[in-house]
Amino acid sequence: MSCNSSTASFQRRLEGKVALITGGAGGIGEVTARLFVQHGAKVVMADIQDAHGPAIVQELGEDNISYVHCDVTSDSDVGNAVDLAVSKYGKLDIMFNNAGISSPDLHIVTSNDERFKRVLDVNIFGGYLGSKHAARVMIPAKKGCILFTTSVFSVIAGADAGHAYVTSKHALVGLAKNLGVELGQFGIRVNCISPHGVATPMLTRPFGDLEKEKVEELIAMGSNLKGAVLEAEDVAQAALYLASEESKYVSGLNLIIDGGYSTTNPSMSNILKNLSSKV
Repeated sequence: MSCNSSTASFQRRLEGKVALITGGAGGIGEVTARLFVQHGAKVVMADIQDAHGPAIVQELGEDNISYVHCDVTSDSDVGNAVDLAVSKYGKLDIMFNNAGISSPDLHIVTSNDERFKRVLDVNIFGGYLGSKHAARVMIPAKKGCILFTTSVFSVIAGADAGHAYVTSKHALVGLAKNLGVELGQFGIRVNCISPHGVATPMLTRPFGDLEKEKVEELIAMGSNLKGAVLEAEDVAQAALYLASEESKYVSGLNLIIDGGYSTTNPSMSNILKNLSSKV
């Protein structure tokens, strides 16, 4: 390994940056928070996991990371989280709208109205509030980065994903693109990260808390790219890239991390295989 590549591998890519991550005390959010701290950022985790969040702070040190209780559907909670980041660390460079939920309702006729609205409230309205409050402090600074965790279901549809979830993830991409148009004049970049299935608690819980390895095995069976497993760390690495100066001219992007899943439809291949077997 050359000296240059060795130096690059240990470079703290977010040195001096301040980040706020919603849903930051678990799953993709927690992994991203840990990675951001490793790369020199000061991080505020905004979440409702009041038992787990403070434990992470104790582990990583309150000089590096903070926790604040935050219901992303509450304007005052989100505003308070942004204000905490600014008051404690002096600014806000990165707003990662990561909090999200799914719904067990897969059939439109039997869908529960309140659950449908709840998914939209958390996933879309929560992202809107995070962006609104981040923008009010980023616009005067003439710089900033706003990120959204969306999903591969932001570009495809799937009967097993549920209407509320798919709707919300499509909507977030539209919101991000429109924000990028408005906020670009202030030097603020806005991007999405759309992963394929990741074995986080949000995915394992509806299946009776299946073991992570079992869920990954089941996901891999339907994946396009074989020999690799998508993990929360991979999504965090994408967030690190989009939050760093390495992506200084990247805005309006929906970065799809799905191993090519959304580019192919296996149905025709299966039909041809079945036809071949009959010959």
